[in-house]
Amino acid sequence: MQTAHNIKLTSAEIAHLWINYINDSLSTCVLRYMFEKTEDTQMKEIIGFALQLSQKHVETIKEMFEHENYPIPLGFTNEDVSLKAPRLFSDMFHIQYVFHMTKIGIPSYGVSLGMVSRSDVRAYFSECIASSTELQNKTVDLLLEKGLLVRPPYITTPKKVDFVKDQSFLKGWFGERKPLLSMEIAQLWHNIQTNEIGKALVMGFSQVAKTADVRDYMVRGKKISAKHIEIFGSLLTDNDLPSPVSSDADVTDATIPPFSDKLMLFHASALSAAGMGNYGAAIATSTRRDLVAHYLRLNAEIGQYAEDGANLMIKHGWMEQPPQSVDREELARK
Repeated sequence: MQTAHNIKLTSAEIAHLWINYINDSLSTCVLRYMFEKTEDTQMKEIIGFALQLSQKHVETIKEMFEHENYPIPLGFTNEDVSLKAPRLFSDMFHIQYVFHMTKIGIPSYGVSLGMVSRSDVRAYFSECIASSTELQNKTVDLLLEKGLLVRPPYITTPKKVDFVKDQSFLKGWFGERKPLLSMEIAQLWHNIQTNEIGKALVMGFSQVAKTADVRDYMVRGKKISAKHIEIFGSLLTDNDLPSPVSSDADVTDATIPPFSDKLMLFHASALSAAGMGNYGAAIATSTRRDLVAHYLRLNAEIGQYAEDGANLMIKHGWMEQPPQSVDREELARK
């Protein structure tokens, strides 16, 4: 990508490009492995398309940073993936993984686009949104074609428009609770599905991690996800609504690691951070107090989990320093 001016990158532009580079370098490693192991030709084609996008993103950001003489992040490289390792996940998990990663990526790119101003950076994030949307549409179309897409529950069509008449609409602690709103159902369903993907991912990681504390971290993540799935599922079943099925069968019994402990730890911690964003969105759209209380409590739990993951990365010397401002007080002491 050519830059036709000398306007410096702002702190926001550096921040969003930097984390995008880290994330897409991770995606490149994961998708290379999944592409190598996927047997279904249609799924392999979509995973290949996703891989091309991640590789393109990494190269584009690298060019931007080189033009600005900004240090290229290390991120994740060929050393973090072993294409010869046995299959760890099923084809079904591979395509579901791509589907859920696009659901994280599209809104993330939207936030980035809203915080940047330089024309080439805006063009980059606009392209990311367009190509990720294309990837998601391809993935959903294939899942629908194969009868593999698990849709959210249907609800009864109302006979007329109505208005809220009582303050009890906002309650939910004690006594009779109002039925779940459609948006509340959608958020519960979405958060069950993302936890299912996360649980299967860390379950696989726990089998292949070499470092004891990384293995323990993955086992803990599996238990947290299972607990959250149970809570959200019970809220649906209490309203006579179905809950998504488990993805446990999508993990093989492999014990040889396809990824470095560094990559797996970062991935688990980053997905936890994304989960916090999902819970925050659910809080903003929930009217029942009991739902808000659940999300607040569980959000604190995954926030602690993400922080503990970051501390483990620091302990092992795996956390790359994000861009930051100059410490003026330290400079003054030199």
